[in-house]
Amino acid sequence: MIMDKSIVEVVVLLLSFLSIAAFNFCFCNGDPKVVCIERERLALLSFKKGLTDPSNRLSSWAGDEDCCTWIGVGCNSITSHVVELHLSNPNSDDHWDKHEAFGGDIDHSLLELKHLNHLDLSRNDFGGIPIPNFIGLFTGLIYLDLTEAGFGGRIPNQLGNLSSLCYLSLRMGNDSQMYAEDLGWLSHLSSLEYLDMSDVDLHKVVDWLQVVNTLPSLSELHLSNSSLDNIPPSLGYVNFTSLAILDLSYNFVNYTIPNWLFNLSDSLLHLNLSHNTLKGQIPNAMRNFKSLQFLDLSFNMNIEGRVPSSVWNLCNLEVLHLSNNNFRGDIGDVGNFSECIGKSLKSLDLAGNQLTGHIPNWLGQFESLKRLYLYHNSLYGPVPSFLGNMSSLRRLSLYHNELNGTLPESLGQLSNLEMFDIHSNSLGGIITETHFAKLSKLKVLKMSLNSFVFKVNSSWIPPFQLKYLKMRSCNLGPRFPLWIRMQRSLSYLDFSNASISDSVPTWFWNLASSISYIDLSNNQIGGEISNIMLKSKSIDLSSNCLKGRLPRLSPNVTVLILSKNSISGPLSPLLCKKMDGQQKNLVILDLSVNYLSGELPRCWMHLQSLTYLNLGSNNLFGKIPGSMGSLFALQSLHLRYNGFFGDLPSSLQNCTNLEFIDLGENKFSGNIPNWMGERTTSLVALRLQSNEFNGSIPLQICGLTSLLVLDLAHNSLSGAIPRCLDNFSLMATTQTLYDQFHFVQRSNFTSYEESFLLVTKGRESVYKNILRFVRSIDLSSNNLSGVIPSELSHLSALEFLNLSRNHLEGKIPKKIGDMTLLESLDLSGNHLSGEIPQSMSNLSFLAHLDLSYNSLSGAIPLSTQLQSFGALSYIGNGELCGAPLRNNCTGDEHFEGPDPVVDNEEVSEMTWFYISMGPGFVVGFWGVCGVLLLKKTWRYAYFRFLEDKMDQLYVTTIVKLAWLKRKFKNLVGG
Repeated sequence: MIMDKSIVEVVVLLLSFLSIAAFNFCFCNGDPKVVCIERERLALLSFKKGLTDPSNRLSSWAGDEDCCTWIGVGCNSITSHVVELHLSNPNSDDHWDKHEAFGGDIDHSLLELKHLNHLDLSRNDFGGIPIPNFIGLFTGLIYLDLTEAGFGGRIPNQLGNLSSLCYLSLRMGNDSQMYAEDLGWLSHLSSLEYLDMSDVDLHKVVDWLQVVNTLPSLSELHLSNSSLDNIPPSLGYVNFTSLAILDLSYNFVNYTIPNWLFNLSDSLLHLNLSHNTLKGQIPNAMRNFKSLQFLDLSFNMNIEGRVPSSVWNLCNLEVLHLSNNNFRGDIGDVGNFSECIGKSLKSLDLAGNQLTGHIPNWLGQFESLKRLYLYHNSLYGPVPSFLGNMSSLRRLSLYHNELNGTLPESLGQLSNLEMFDIHSNSLGGIITETHFAKLSKLKVLKMSLNSFVFKVNSSWIPPFQLKYLKMRSCNLGPRFPLWIRMQRSLSYLDFSNASISDSVPTWFWNLASSISYIDLSNNQIGGEISNIMLKSKSIDLSSNCLKGRLPRLSPNVTVLILSKNSISGPLSPLLCKKMDGQQKNLVILDLSVNYLSGELPRCWMHLQSLTYLNLGSNNLFGKIPGSMGSLFALQSLHLRYNGFFGDLPSSLQNCTNLEFIDLGENKFSGNIPNWMGERTTSLVALRLQSNEFNGSIPLQICGLTSLLVLDLAHNSLSGAIPRCLDNFSLMATTQTLYDQFHFVQRSNFTSYEESFLLVTKGRESVYKNILRFVRSIDLSSNNLSGVIPSELSHLSALEFLNLSRNHLEGKIPKKIGDMTLLESLDLSGNHLSGEIPQSMSNLSFLAHLDLSYNSLSGAIPLSTQLQSFGALSYIGNGELCGAPLRNNCTGDEHFEGPDPVVDNEEVSEMTWFYISMGPGFVVGFWGVCGVLLLKKTWRYAYFRFLEDKMDQLYVTTIVKLAWLKRKFKNLVGG
């Protein structure tokens, strides 16, 4: 029987081979013996006229030449009819070039190609035009590929006329606008074997599964990212039992794994349900997929429970991805294993779950494993040495766990390892050459945020050539690592916070010219950099001991961070000097906390890409030049702690993308310009503290609806606080921003975070990671007058409010308690009067309060929060009373209206009560004490009784203390 089956398989393969050979015999492309039919040649020329061809790919389609010799045209060698058009973009990888893509229109003249059976227009750019309806007239089509061809609109039902179609791909890419409301036409394609409608919007198609179920020959189905929001849990009868590949990833499916899938257990080889919202546990019936080679259930988040034992019984499984779900429990407790599982599995991904425990020994059974991903779990304990025996491993990722101990030297035996990522654990110990002995294929090495100490010989030559190296917070010093000199393929290097206290060797800068990303920050690296030429795209040398003048820059540099060094001299040589006539391409420039001096240069018009500029904490001075207004891409401007003076130039209003402005601690003067609220409407944080601005706060500032931080403290501003400050709508919501606080250059792997210096809760703090959560207004130390606008209480998400040391008067707004998230409130040093509003007792998050030196009166409202502050928070308000102040409020202050009427009979009874108290006390006192004084034996007995009771109480106390002491000792010992 087995022999018969083998013979059948051989016969089928032979027939397939013969049919392919026959087809190839009939097909001709460029055969000089074949001359194409004239009307078909003219049709192709008309078709060409409708196309745009930016790279002139159809240059051969010209004149009277035989069209069968044209690029992309295939003719039948017997009939000479055009049967195939291969017009796919030649760059067929994931990053195909749109400059070589066809566009324009699909001309009706193609209908002359009546024998066309193969049409490929994939990876072109037809600008969102609909798929032409007339394609449905090519009834002989067997193959139609419109993958990422740039079509849009509704899929025409006429495609249902292509009854001979075996291959259909309408996948359009993530920016697709193609959709379908009905897929009934698919049911006519009974010969269809391959269907890809990924990225097509199918959210209105409710019966998609029933339609697909009518295709008995279907072997491959791709509906990824198709806006499907349901997978019916069951089907009455499963008809497409030939299905081998099923991809329903990136949809909105929120059910359990459907039952009908298990009817495909004999045919299914590839199952991808990743990036959905599937829930529940993986059913035990999964063990029935004996042929399954690829299973991806990752990024569902709601699949829970233990990692099921059923998946370990799939003996043909090569890829198992269960990452980013809700699997819990000890990773070692996964049930029984089939004996065959370790022989086929090549990729295992359990990352991003809630798995705990040690890395289990059963992983050693996976002899063929090439990729192992266990990152982002809560695994602890050591890295097991048996991993060094898994000789097939190419990628090993264990980062973001709680692993501890040292790194086993056996890992140095993984001769096929290409990527090793173990960053963000609690590992330590000494790393030597042995740990890398046979890692000749290693390309990516990430060991950051551990406590490794590198002790390698100064003459060590690594066996690898790395592309990506991250060693942040590892101890590589004190000498600069010499072994890095031999790494000629590096594109990313991170030696930040690596305990290096050496000077950078001169050879390093030659090596660095080919490294895209360099981070040597937070070391003690010294030396001169004046004559250095920097060529890397992203360079971070901050928080070191570098000195001298600014280095020279290549136009390649987009990110330069030199903050917190000892660099001196002017800015002009860095910014204004061109290299070979080329302009600078800087995007991020941070030179803060140095000793730079002189005035700002006037060549800012040559820095059109600049997005982030920080020159704070230097010795710069002078006026801001008007040319800074040409920085149209600028989003963040930091000039604090310098000696700048004068008015702000009106040209800055051209920088309409500004989101962060910090000009604090300078000598700027004049009015706050109106354009700040009119042109920079995307402003998130504005800090003008400690300058000499005068005049009133412009009403236009209320137009900054995205504002989270407003700091105008320590100026000479006058007038009233604008009532329209409640227009700061983000201060009334806990909605968080993200992108505005990160300046990212994806090509350089750079993420640079925004930071701001703010005075909150009475102290100065630098906000960086959590800045996007801050809501703050500081108008303190000005000459503001008038009342505190009641509209301020509408800013319910405000956390820090400081209006101190002004000339404000009137009452504290009655509804100030509506600002329930206030953590710090300072109204001191004003002329406020009246009572503290009762609503302030609602401020349960309040951690800092200062109402001192006003004219407040009445009782401090009773609340857990308000009484927790010391008297200094209320001092200087002469008529204020109640805790925590010493001056108590009298009872009269709490009553209003006439005195209460007391009944005469009640007064009489109370009078006799007080009169009888005196004689009663005398009789009682002398009745006891008099007897004890006169009767000696009674006196001795009484005091002996008291002495016995005291002794008894003393002994009981000592015994109890001894018992508690033993109990505490046992608890600590346990």
